[in-house]
Amino acid sequence: MKKLEIVVKSEKLETLKKILDDNGAKGAMITNIMGYGNQKGYKTTYRGSEYVVNLLPKIKVETVVSDDVAENLINEITHTLNSGNVGAGKIFIYDVYDAVRIRTGENGEVAL
Repeated sequence: MKKLEIVVKSEKLETLKKILDDNGAKGAMITNIMGYGNQKGYKTTYRGSEYVVNLLPKIKVETVVSDDVAENLINEITHTLNSGNVGAGKIFIYDVYDAVRIRTGENGEVAL
């Protein structure tokens, strides 16, 4: 099993949810986050003063999927959400040792 942490701009969330649903992800956790990467933010002017905004709003979507679903999912996300611009997002991939459904005690992929 693989855990995918997908960080994207908030306007890409609906597209990402559709990709997850269409490719076999059984659920996701979605968090509003702030951060910066290569773009290091941007400069803006407000009431005559210049400000550097270096923490940008992003969305983090976490999901755990089987190994075979993970590869297809990653390919679909990178193909569909690629804007060609800095700040399009990142996918972090972790190995998951086990998962347990608390209600039934089932573990492994059936617990997803």
